[in-house]
Amino acid sequence: MDLTLIVNPVASSVTDRRRRRVEEQLRSLGTVEVVETRRRGHATELAVDAARRAVDAVVVLAGDGTLNEAANGLVASAAGSGGARPALAVLPGGSTNVYARAIGVPNQLGAATAVVAEALRTRNVRSIGVGAVNGRRFLFHCGIGFDAAVIERVERRQGFLKRHATPLWFGVNALATWARRANRQTSFTISADGTPRIDHCPFAIVSNISPYTYLGPRPLVVSPGATIDSPLTVMGLQTLRLGVVLRTLASAMARGRYLHDEPLIQHRTGVERLIVESAAPVPYQVDGDFLGRLSRFELTFERDALDIVVPDDIVVPECSNRAWPRPKRHHDR
Repeated sequence: MDLTLIVNPVASSVTDRRRRRVEEQLRSLGTVEVVETRRRGHATELAVDAARRAVDAVVVLAGDGTLNEAANGLVASAAGSGGARPALAVLPGGSTNVYARAIGVPNQLGAATAVVAEALRTRNVRSIGVGAVNGRRFLFHCGIGFDAAVIERVERRQGFLKRHATPLWFGVNALATWARRANRQTSFTISADGTPRIDHCPFAIVSNISPYTYLGPRPLVVSPGATIDSPLTVMGLQTLRLGVVLRTLASAMARGRYLHDEPLIQHRTGVERLIVESAAPVPYQVDGDFLGRLSRFELTFERDALDIVVPDDIVVPECSNRAWPRPKRHHDR
């Protein structure tokens, strides 16, 4: 088995010692090429190169942002080749590791490495759909408006607090962002697959999987119906009034069971395509990375776009096992 291990050396949970242990365990499966990311967007290039070389799988030891970049590289390569494609495996190297935990990978690196190595050995690979916003793919969500503004504020203040006290750091920045924006909301409209339009939204989350994120060990669920292989789910808040925001947070901590009772929160499920439009540019983020500000967003669902390695004991709704494709190569190693 040929593997490429993409490592973000500055990710929150990555140390030299942990990395060496991961490499040792993966080398028991076959040939492993280890490559490091050096800048934003580098993981996309590394994944494209791995796909070009027809490796069996790309393993990412990093946070959700680097994982997203690698996934974008693999999806783009698969769309261009039309043939066999490497699978994507994830190891928790960041501070939150939303996607790894959502698909059943343990959040402790030692346990996760054992689980992922076994899934690679047994070739437990599933084909899934991904979301895309203006061509940029996302694995678990795209946030438009308020949460993207929070992430932008956090990313301006990279350092010790973000690396070692993430829930508190995000909470402080969320409060500061709310205080600055509550009385001057920039709102937008959402038109999804011919359903009634959602107006006056300062904050929306388009989900490809649940949960939205984690607060320590607790999942925050805003779209309980989102699954790994169903079309997109939309949650739009039509106000940032403190009472609604606090009720939304409380419901998310209770796995989202009360969100549908709030009249100022709109939901759409089974969405293949939606358009978000605003009179002024609004911030957006994908999989926890701030990407900038735009006035128009086109979001789509791309079916069977990516093969992922999943733990042997996970049951993923609406996903079926697919045979591990044997890539064509000039020689086996």
